Amino acid sequence: MAAGVDEDPEKGYAYAQAAKRLAARVGVVREACGIAAYRTGRWAEALAELRAARRMTGHDEYLPLMADSERALGRPDRALALVREANIESLSRGMQIELRIVESGIRRDQGLADAAVLALQVPELTGKRLRPWSARLFYAYADALLAAGREREARDAFARSAEADKGGETDAADRLDELDGFEFEDLAEDEDLEDGDLDDLEDDDEDDLEDDDEDDVEDLAEDDDDEGLEDLIALDGEEADLDDDDDDSEGPQDDEPLPDAAGPSAE
Repeated sequence: MAAGVDEDPEKGYAYAQAAKRLAARVGVVREACGIAAYRTGRWAEALAELRAARRMTGHDEYLPLMADSERALGRPDRALALVREANIESLSRGMQIELRIVESGIRRDQGLADAAVLALQVPELTGKRLRPWSARLFYAYADALLAAGREREARDAFARSAEADKGGETDAADRLDELDGFEFEDLAEDEDLEDGDLDDLEDDDEDDLEDDDEDDVEDLAEDDDDEGLEDLIALDGEEADLDDDDDDSEGPQDDEPLPDAAGPSAE
């Protein structure tokens, strides 16, 4: 269970290997090991584990993964042979669709784009009901159409895949943006800037920096002058206060009478 639910493929693979060390002769354990190896791109190991699981359980549900592993190893003939081995009537509709998706990919690898499109033409392509595998079906069909040069139809299929893919299983939205040209628009605008324009921008930046530096120096000089003047004024004020303090410290002379409190100012 841990191998199946962990979002990190490598951690899932480690869990599956731990289970195999405990119960290597249990079919579901070998199935988990095969799926975990497939998720990490260990194609040969995935084939070996899924073959063992198939022998132990007698189930054909592993055939899509086995055929896709053969395809990844560059053996399309063996992959097609596995697709043909399946007892279609015994498989669920989801597994049947998965086999068709793998077959379509094999045909594209062989350069048979029209055959790849034909392999996926099933009633579910035009139905309104969405199923858990609908996003994958629309995505594979879009890839096949694109390989066949039918770009407009491919765009529609990618749009349907993006709409059906609620869990982010595919990158259909990104592929749709690529077809619409959104990914290259910003790059084209950036390329419009010639080398001369870049040089002009650099020169303008340097001029702005030099002007800013000169202004900063002038402001600093003015600030220094103002501060120096203020210091001189403060110093003169302190000296004047000191002179007044010296005069006051001498006090009135003994031979001089104290001024009358009512003096001339009172008049």
